[in-house]
Amino acid sequence: MNTQPRHNDARSGSYLLVLLAVLWFASMPFRALMDPDEGRYAEIPREMLQSHDWLTPRLNDLKYFEKPPLQYWMTAAFYSAFGVHEWTARLWAILLAFGCLPLVYGFCRQLGYRASTSLIASALLAINPLFVIVGQINLLDQGFTFFVVLALFSFLLAQRQHVLQSTASLWILLAWSALALAILSKGIVVLVLFGLTFGTYSALTRDWSYLRHMRWPLGLVIFFAISLPWFLLVQQANPEFASFFFVHEHLARFSTRIHARYQPGWYFPAILLVALAPVFWSCRAMVSIYWRSRSKSTGFRTEFFLLTWCLVVLVFFSFSQSKLAPYILPMMAPLAVLFAPVIERDTQGLARATWTVASLLVILATGIIVYFRQNDGIMTVAMLAWCGMASITALASLAVARSRRALEQRYACLAITFVAGVQFLFMAYAQALSYDSPKTIAALAAASTDSQTTFFSVGHYSHSVGFYLRRPMEVFDYRGELDFGLTQRSGAIQNDLQAFQDRWARTKSGIAFIDPTSFGRLHVAGLPGSIVHRSSRVLVLDSSSAASSSEAIAIR
Repeated sequence: MNTQPRHNDARSGSYLLVLLAVLWFASMPFRALMDPDEGRYAEIPREMLQSHDWLTPRLNDLKYFEKPPLQYWMTAAFYSAFGVHEWTARLWAILLAFGCLPLVYGFCRQLGYRASTSLIASALLAINPLFVIVGQINLLDQGFTFFVVLALFSFLLAQRQHVLQSTASLWILLAWSALALAILSKGIVVLVLFGLTFGTYSALTRDWSYLRHMRWPLGLVIFFAISLPWFLLVQQANPEFASFFFVHEHLARFSTRIHARYQPGWYFPAILLVALAPVFWSCRAMVSIYWRSRSKSTGFRTEFFLLTWCLVVLVFFSFSQSKLAPYILPMMAPLAVLFAPVIERDTQGLARATWTVASLLVILATGIIVYFRQNDGIMTVAMLAWCGMASITALASLAVARSRRALEQRYACLAITFVAGVQFLFMAYAQALSYDSPKTIAALAAASTDSQTTFFSVGHYSHSVGFYLRRPMEVFDYRGELDFGLTQRSGAIQNDLQAFQDRWARTKSGIAFIDPTSFGRLHVAGLPGSIVHRSSRVLVLDSSSAASSSEAIAIR
C-alpha cells in the first residue's frame, strides 16, 4: 500500500498549524491593552493575584460578579509564572482561540474526513474574519467558545456508529467536563444553547434515542463537581451574588436593554455575513445538502446536528436584547466543518475566497488610515508601513491562489497570509493609538508620582490605566459596570463632581484622569491643578503645586 500521500497530508497539516501558531501569537506582546475589555480582563486577575482572594473577583478593588472566574484564575496563574505583562494578560484568550484550529482538524479526522478536507476545514476557520480578529483580543468569548466546541464535538464523536462503547463513554464524559468549564468561562447560557439544540434536532428528526447514551449519573457528577463548588462558595461569602449573577447578568441581559447593548434583529445575520464572506457563494449549497440529510433513514445525523446548532445560536442571540459580535463565535468552528466538503468540490471556491480575503485586508488597512486621519490618531510612518504590509500580504494571497500546489495547501497558505495581514493591521491600529493609549497615559502619570499619590478617575473609568498603574483609583461622576461594586460598599457613597472637588481640595498629591465633558464643568468651577496631558478622550490633571503650569504635551 502506498502511504506517501497520507504522510504528505499529515505533514502539510503540521506545517499549517506550526506557521499559524507563530503568526497567531506574533503581535501579542507588542500591543498596548485596549479599553475597556482587554483592560478589564487583565486587571481583575491582577487584583486577584495581589489579594490572594481566588473566590471573589474584584475590579478597581470593587466586587465584580458579571462573569465566572476560570479565565481570571488562569490569567493570574500566567502572571504568577511569567510576570504581569500584556502578553500574559492575553495568553489564555488567544491560546484557546488558536486551539479551535487543531480542534476542528482533529474532529474532522475522527469523523472520517480525509486529511485534505480536514486541513481545509481548519483553514476556513483561519480565514473567518470575525474569528481571527476577535481571536487576537483579550475577551472571555474565546475560552467559552473553545470549551463549548469541545463539548459539542465530543458529544458528536460519541454518537458515531460502530464506535466502542468504552470509547463513546470517554467522549461523553469529556463533553460533560467541557460543558462545566464553559459555564465557568462565561455562564449558564451554554445549557440553554445545548437544550434548544437537542430539542430542535429531535423534533425535526423524531430521534430522541441518543439521549439514552449520555451517561447521565456519572456525567452529572463530573459536571457538578467541576462547575458547582465556586458558585456555592462565592454565594456563601457574598449573599448578594446569586441575584446579581443569575437575574441581572443572565435574565435581564437577555430580556431587557438594561446593559445598553441593544441592536436590531438583523445585527447577527449581518455579522455572520461578514464572517462567512470568504465562503459566501457556497452558503446555499451547504445548507441545502445538510438540511436534506435530516431525513436520512437510520443513524445519528452529525452534520445536520451541527447545522441545527448553528441555527439555534443565531436565532437565540438574535432575540436577545443585548448583542455583541463575539456572542456568535460558537458557530464558527462548526460552520468550518460543514463548509469544508462543499468548498473542496467547488472549483471556483478558492478563487472567490482569495479575492475576498485580499479585499478585506486592503479595505481594513484603508479604513484605519482614513479613520485616524479624520479623528485624532497619529499618522506615523510606522502606522502607514504596517498598513502597507497588510496590503502586500493581500497581494501575496492572490499569488498563492495561482500556484500549482494541492488545493488544501493553497487554502493553508491563504490562511497564513490572512492571519499575517490581520497581525499587521493590529500593529497599525496600536501605533495609531500610541499617543493616547492607556499605557502611554499611565506611564506619563506615574513618572512624577510616588506611593503616596492618589489616583482619580472622573466621568469615566479606564480599566487599562488601572492595570498599568497597578493601583486602584477613586472614581467620581461615573458608575457604569462599577455600580454593583459601589453599592456593596458600606456607608453612603458620594461620587458626583462636587464630591470630587471636595476630595481634590484635600489631596496633596493626586493625579486625575478626567473625561473632557466632566472637565468642562469642573473648569468652570475653577478646579486647581496643572494639565499634563490632553486629548479628545481624556485629560490628565496633576494637583501637585510642583507641577509645571504649562502643559507637558501640546493640547490638540
